[in-house]
Amino acid sequence: MKKELAWIFTATMMLMFATGCKTPKSIDSTYAYNSFETQCLGTDLDGSQTLRAWGKGRDKAQAIEQARKNAVRDVIFKGIVSGTGECNKKPLLNEVNAAEKYEAYFDRFFADGGIYKSFTSLGDEKRLSQQKSADNSMDNYGVVVRVNRAALRQRLIDDGVLKQ
Repeated sequence: MKKELAWIFTATMMLMFATGCKTPKSIDSTYAYNSFETQCLGTDLDGSQTLRAWGKGRDKAQAIEQARKNAVRDVIFKGIVSGTGECNKKPLLNEVNAAEKYEAYFDRFFADGGIYKSFTSLGDEKRLSQQKSADNSMDNYGVVVRVNRAALRQRLIDDGVLKQ
C-alpha cells in the first residue's frame, strides 16, 4: 500500500511539473519582448540626429507617419537616452508641462502633414522593422528617421516656445 501511494504521489508530482512548465501563449510572439523606445543611431555635423523611432498604425503608411511624429516629439520633450549615446540626451524643452502649456501650438505642429515633417527625413527603406500586435489589429514599424535638431531648435525659438 505504501509503495502504491508513493508511486501515485511521484506520478502526480511529475504530471504537475510537466504541465506547470508550459509557456503561456500570450508571450509567444517577439512583440512582447520588443522595446518601442526611440533609439539614437548617430549624429551628423549639421546638428541632426539619426534615430530609430517606432510608430503604430492600421497600415504601413500610418505607422511610418506616427514614427516620424514620435521621433520629433521625443527630441523636443524627452531627449534621446537609448542607443549609441551620441545624441543629445537633453530634450529641447526642459520646461515642466511644456506640452500642456503650449498645447495649441503643438496640436498644429503635429497635425497630419504639419510643420514637424519639415524637420524629418526618412532613412533607408531596407532598415524598416515590423512587429505585429498580439491581436493583429495594428502594425508597429521601426523607422530610421533623421531629425534636424538644430533647425527644430531654431524654429521653436522663432515661434516663442523655447527661450534662449
